[in-house]
Order: sequence, then C-alpha cells, then structure tokens
Amino acid sequence: MDSYIQNLFAERIGGSKFGKENVIYKFEKIKRAKREAIKNHPGVEILDFGVGEPDDMADKLIRERLKEEVDVWENRGYADNGIEEFKQAAARYMKKVFNVNVNPEKHILHGIGSKPVLAMFPSIFINPGDVTIMTVPGYPVLGTHTKWLGGEVYNIQLKEENNFLPKLDSIPQDIIKRAKILVLNYPNNPTGACADESFYKEVVAFAKENNIVVVQDAAYSALVYGGKKPLSFLSIPGAMDVGVEIHSLSKAYNMTGWRLAFVVGNELIIKAYGTVKDNIDSGQFKAIQKSGITALDNPQITEKIREKYERRLNKMVKILNKKGFNAKMPGGTFYLYVKAPKKVNGINIESAEMFSEYMIKEKLISTVPWDDAGSYIRFSATFVAKNIEDEERVLKELEKRLESLKFEF
Repeated sequence: MDSYIQNLFAERIGGSKFGKENVIYKFEKIKRAKREAIKNHPGVEILDFGVGEPDDMADKLIRERLKEEVDVWENRGYADNGIEEFKQAAARYMKKVFNVNVNPEKHILHGIGSKPVLAMFPSIFINPGDVTIMTVPGYPVLGTHTKWLGGEVYNIQLKEENNFLPKLDSIPQDIIKRAKILVLNYPNNPTGACADESFYKEVVAFAKENNIVVVQDAAYSALVYGGKKPLSFLSIPGAMDVGVEIHSLSKAYNMTGWRLAFVVGNELIIKAYGTVKDNIDSGQFKAIQKSGITALDNPQITEKIREKYERRLNKMVKILNKKGFNAKMPGGTFYLYVKAPKKVNGINIESAEMFSEYMIKEKLISTVPWDDAGSYIRFSATFVAKNIEDEERVLKELEKRLESLKFEF
C-alpha cells in the first residue's frame, strides 16, 4: 500500500506517479551499460570519452589560496550575494580576456556554479504561458524550471548545415510574441560550435525588436581553438541592453566541484537575479570565492588547459576519420560531435543511443549520444590520463579497439 506521501508530490515532478515511471533516461542507460560491460569484461579498462568534466585538479596556485583562506576567521560567515573582491576580479577578467568593460557594483554577481544560476532565471521572468526559447541539443535546466513555473519551452534544432547556430527567423510569430527568454550556449555543448560577431549582432537586433532577454551560457568561453581569441556576447554593441552572460570557473580552471560562477551584464537583470538569489541561497563559501579571485587573475592557467584539450582533440579527429567518421576540430569546448553510423559490422544502428550502447558493451568505449537534431555522438577530450605518455596510450588503445569495426554512414 502506498504511503499518503505518494499522493502529495507536485505534478511538475510526476505527481502521484513519481518514482513509478518506467522511463530510463540516457545517462542512466549509459551507467547501466558500463556496469554490464565491467561485469562481462573483468579487468578490461573502460575508455571513458563520455565524461563531461575536467580530468585534472585545479592549479596548485588556486589550491594553495584555498588552504590559506580556509583558516581566515573573517571567511567563516555567509557570503550572501558575494564578496566585493570577487566581483572586482570578475570585472578585471572580462576586461583582460574579452576586452569588455563592466562596473562590478552594477553588472556582476556571483553564483554557486552556473547550473543554479540557470535554474533561477525563470523565476525572474516566467509567468504561466510565457515562453523560453532554447536550442537542442543542449543543457535543459533553464527549460525544466520554465515548465515548472507554468511556462513553455520552444526548441530550435542546431543543424550542421547552419554551423550549429539557431535560425532565429524560423521561430513562429506566436511563439515570439509570448517569448521572454532566449537561451544561448557558445562555445556550444555538445556541438563544439562557436558563435561569431555577426551572429551575436543578429541576436541583439532580434532581442531588441521582440523585447526578449538573452541569457548566454558562456561556460566554455575561454576554451577556443585554431588561434581564435575568446569572444564575449557582451562585446557586441547593444548586448548590455538585452542580456547577461554566465561565466563558470569549472571548465576554464578545472574547478568543477568548487561550484563558482558569475553573471555579468544588464544592470536591471543583475538586480533581479540578486533578488531571486537572496531567497534561494546564502552565497558560496568566501574562501572559495577568494580562490576564484586567484584563478580569474591568472588566465594563463586556462591557456595550459586549452593547449592540452586542443592537442587531444586533434589526435581524436585523426583517429575517428581513419574509420570513416566526418570528425572536425570544434571551435571550442572539449567535445567532438560526430554523426553516428547507420551500420556497424553489418548491424543496423537506429539511433545514437543504440550506437553508444553498442560501443560500451562491445568495445568498452564510453560516449554520450544525442538524438535531438539528428543522431550524433559526443566524444570528450577529458578522459583521464596521468601525463602525455599516458594520453598517447589511451588514444592508441582507442584506435586499436576501433580496428575491428566497420562503420557505414
């Protein structure tokens, strides 16, 4: 017999059916397939190209700063909406890395990682019936909270023929009239695509014309390749009038578990974000914010990380293309996004999810599937390797395991 609690769950998470659904989400399927592969192939190493977080620790300079600050008496209390020194460091970072001038008092607030920041934005703007425009494939958190508040999500597919940029002119007028938020993510996870100034100018014009707020998730903004310089949405004239950018220290500084980010942009939006944040959290531990200052003041740390990923990605492209994939160096992030084959050794492959499960079960190669806009597989360059020699070993093992497979595209 069900507990009375079963009938009290909110409809947004399933209501009385919460916990009883038979739907298995893809990341859970991947975990199960990994467990099965380990069981069936004891002692064989799993090559994990599916992980979406850095494989290394934060730089020693950052770790040493934390060790110092954790013993400082003044750091013990609530941080609320952030310490002034962190906001000032974020402003210096925006100027040094992106040549964007902002007022730290008016235009910046910290966040406990970019995920909670994204989760808060619907509370700022969305009423029942309002629309959030998002891109797929992509990170769904802001959309999830939009729905929880009675809003709607309109998804634009990211297609290879459009360089994985959303076609804003494809959005129906009835959606545009009800839309309040446009969510972007460049460099893009999972496609690795980068936006250019021309696209951002189009976004600014679109937002102004239709009274829409732009939320640009810039978690990978400093990880760009091919000699390109990092580009901020806020460097575009008029961008500060229509939106904000969310910067995370997770990817650029190997600080994934530290949970530290900042939001920068339009003064009124920042003020509203602060109001919502005041009612949700009490700020990140001050010692972590002060460690973040050390990180932001030393962007050369990111350059070393970027060089590692670029080296790995170039090698991964060559390995995959030898087997018939059409892999291309991404503009940014640490991901390769490649079309899934239609057949493997004569077996019909009906989806990217099916291919990903085949690879982990048969070859102990872990990847992430995406079937939102065509069937694609994401390979991450964040596989664990102790040094360059170990990195070479892992990649040679990848090439070896692919040898016996015949792919048809």
